Amino acid sequence: MIIDSISGEPLPLATIETLKGRKKKLLADENGQILIPASLIGKDFSVSFTGYGNEHFTASDKDTLQLVLMSPVSFELEEIVVKPKKEKYSKKNNPAVDFVNHLRKAAVKNNPADSPFYSYDKYEKTLIAVNNFKGNFDKGFLSKRTKFLEDYVDTSQWTGARLLDIMLKEKSSTQIKSLDPKADKEIIHGYRSVGVDEVLDQQNVQVVLEDVIREVDIYSPSINILQNRFVSPLSPIGPDFYKYYLTDTVYIGEDRCIELSFIPKNAQSMGFNGKLYVIEGDTNMFVKKVTMRTPHDMNVNFLRNLYINQSFERDSVGNRHKSYDDVLVEMQIIAGTPEFYGRKTSLYDNFSYLKREDLKHYYGKLGSSFRLTDSIPITPEFWNEKRMIPLSPAESRMGDFTSKMRKVPFLYWTEKVIGLLESGYVMTGKPSKFDFGPLNTFLSFGGRDGVRLRVGGMTTAAFNPHVFLKGYVAYGTKDRKWKYSGEIEYSFFKKERFASEWPRHGIYGLYSYDRDQLGQQYMYTSQDNFFLSLKRKYLNLSTYRKLARGGYVLELPNNLSIEAGVKYVYQEPTPDIPFMFHDGRVIGHYEQGSFNVVLRWAKGEKFVQGRSHRLPVNMDPWIITFRHEYGPKGLFGSYFTTNRTEISVNKRFWLSAFGYMDVVAKAGKVWSSVYFPALMWPNANLSYTIQPESYSLMDPMEFANDAYAALDFTYFGNGILFNRIPGINKLRLREAVTFKGLMGTLSDRNNPRLNGDLLTFPSDAIAMKMKKTPYMEIGVGIDNILSVLRVDYVWRLTYRDNPGVDRSGVRVSFHFTL
Repeated sequence: MIIDSISGEPLPLATIETLKGRKKKLLADENGQILIPASLIGKDFSVSFTGYGNEHFTASDKDTLQLVLMSPVSFELEEIVVKPKKEKYSKKNNPAVDFVNHLRKAAVKNNPADSPFYSYDKYEKTLIAVNNFKGNFDKGFLSKRTKFLEDYVDTSQWTGARLLDIMLKEKSSTQIKSLDPKADKEIIHGYRSVGVDEVLDQQNVQVVLEDVIREVDIYSPSINILQNRFVSPLSPIGPDFYKYYLTDTVYIGEDRCIELSFIPKNAQSMGFNGKLYVIEGDTNMFVKKVTMRTPHDMNVNFLRNLYINQSFERDSVGNRHKSYDDVLVEMQIIAGTPEFYGRKTSLYDNFSYLKREDLKHYYGKLGSSFRLTDSIPITPEFWNEKRMIPLSPAESRMGDFTSKMRKVPFLYWTEKVIGLLESGYVMTGKPSKFDFGPLNTFLSFGGRDGVRLRVGGMTTAAFNPHVFLKGYVAYGTKDRKWKYSGEIEYSFFKKERFASEWPRHGIYGLYSYDRDQLGQQYMYTSQDNFFLSLKRKYLNLSTYRKLARGGYVLELPNNLSIEAGVKYVYQEPTPDIPFMFHDGRVIGHYEQGSFNVVLRWAKGEKFVQGRSHRLPVNMDPWIITFRHEYGPKGLFGSYFTTNRTEISVNKRFWLSAFGYMDVVAKAGKVWSSVYFPALMWPNANLSYTIQPESYSLMDPMEFANDAYAALDFTYFGNGILFNRIPGINKLRLREAVTFKGLMGTLSDRNNPRLNGDLLTFPSDAIAMKMKKTPYMEIGVGIDNILSVLRVDYVWRLTYRDNPGVDRSGVRVSFHFTL
């Protein structure tokens, strides 16, 4: 069968011809099929069809179906500029707009996911390649050693471009859908990954790719792909965003279809140029095929082209099933460097509305994704059965790509450098049982430490898949003190790499001695990070703290985590933070003991798994965290009773064509009388970088609170303003607006000025009780400068007269975003 490699449609009347010996020509029928005589089995054939590049294949064994994929041929043409008169487009009394409105309303009529049970099998193939590859293996200083790369030179079935395949991923799964989204499941039968991602963390690469190239649903109001929200052509706001045209009637297979074309009214906006093909005369307005691409001027970083192609089929009850989904992304990070080509092809089969016997164990089971490959060996025969589309010759050879690459010294050491930059740790073996790092904490400066030198590391699953050790030692040249930390964790699950990988289920213990920076707690990085050493001011408001902690942690498949433990704190004063009472008495330390529990729920959360931290891939899910800590006076020698509660909620809200907003709401209360280090000090950010959940213009220990409520939001406009300014729109700048507000209070029982049993606030800290006026700061920024830089100017709106505070300032961040 001869088919189009992109659409999967048969190519009628294609021609095949034997390559050697006596020439023999055969012609395909109207369905693209050719019956090859048994006498020609084993012969090599050339396939040709107008508008497509020639392909070759060898006739295989008797009674087997061979698919030959034909790629459209592309040609470089000279640019032609067409300048039409200004179009008088109106959505009123426009038959195309009426057609779209009817199409959107009809979408609910034939959706199989509205059935009580719905399942199907799915095969995904993701290819990453160097696009427009011009390498010459006969010249250059690496030519002899990189000759092996010739085996991985491929041709794009979309564009006809020359490719160098560098990564291939395959996944075979069964998807279960139902009326209750909580019951949706993915059962992964097999997963395969080969190529350069063996250099990186394969699991993290897979998580990022699946988030960046998500499955497209044209019937949803917005299309989530490339970590952006594009307005769907069938969105309720589509008539205000797109121009629609009824342009043609064409045959798709045997069905005569109406061709609906659409383009965004603003080429820089987050939309598509494309066509929908709807079966003519169908009362349910069945969409047979969709082809879309992004406009060239769209404000998406690094993107050269994005193509989407989908085909649908109808079952006996009239419901639609997506049978083919193809997404192609062409990207270039820096002008003049090689382009990258990413293509994800998905095919679907075995649609069913009945509960399948082989899936009965998963209906109602806690969790949304289950992987079966841990206990079942994956063989080449497995993939031959599961693949719904064949691999190209270059793709079929990807299994030995990395082993050949590592034989070239230059590529071998390039791999080492990339791995070091990606992980931040130095591995000590293969496999590594102990990793040194993180590298960005080896050297930092400022504060009471002066120059701080730190060395640390952690064991991996190669040392023991259940027992993990982690620690560091640090020395400050100014205070001349050694600091240290040691941690052990026992995992009830056998880990593949690190203790912190999801899901955690185990017990842990930690003992440390280090500085405790009051009111300066960073959320997603270490306080030893070198890049945080540059500060707008240096305040030595820290104590020395011995911390002993132990506990139990359980992370469930539904993204609910439970942590319970016990904590002991031994706080020592410093010259900047003495422990003194109003009557002049001074103590050399105090002790605090407590029990604690943390509940966290983040349904659908995806993250990049680091050795010590988890970085969210996106902020889409609701993240709700509840913490409570209680310890009676006398517990482990406690000087006071600890009783405190905190709750936080995080969420990203997408605003379709108008960008998105990240919102964080938090509240907390101390129910008992405590010494001032145990109060709820707001997080002050003294660095010049933009840090989440901290205040850019607040000083540490500026506001003393034992109860608070906080609201932070950051709005990203995705070029909603800059895209409309001629000249500026070429820079692809984006808008950023931030607001951070805090309401707090200090009860009499925790106010040292009113309670003589408490330690007094240090003289170097403002430590004021907040008035009824909230603390507020706002920022206006330009994001996406050179695609990686964000610059904000921040103003402090209230409490501007507090002594020594900053009223405004510039803050920056470097980040990679699409």
